[in-house]
Amino acid sequence: VQLVESGGGLVQAGGSLRLSCAASGSTFKIDAMGWYRQTPGKERELVATITTVVGSTNYADSVKGRFTISRDNTKNTVYLQMNSLKPEDTAVYYCNAVSGLGRYQYWGQGTQVAVSS
Repeated sequence: VQLVESGGGLVQAGGSLRLSCAASGSTFKIDAMGWYRQTPGKERELVATITTVVGSTNYADSVKGRFTISRDNTKNTVYLQMNSLKPEDTAVYYCNAVSGLGRYQYWGQGTQVAVSS
């Protein structure tokens, strides 16, 4: 499974961005996809996840009510709509996919999101 992110950039506080993650390869094996983020010196943290079949979602408390994860199974693509962005949302955002009931994980190359105050 290969993952390619797009949609990062620089935005002012209060603004919006939409990230996309396109999966290719053995996409039929994917159980869930999600977004994580990381800032220098900190561990990568979960932002949001979505299961591929049922579409169940899970969000970090820090983004609930502001971010929305969605999927388009016909395009093997997951989106992260980020609204009301804050400077603390600044990070490299990574797309993630899991298969084999979590035994296998795949990562994208990351896309930078910068929010200015």
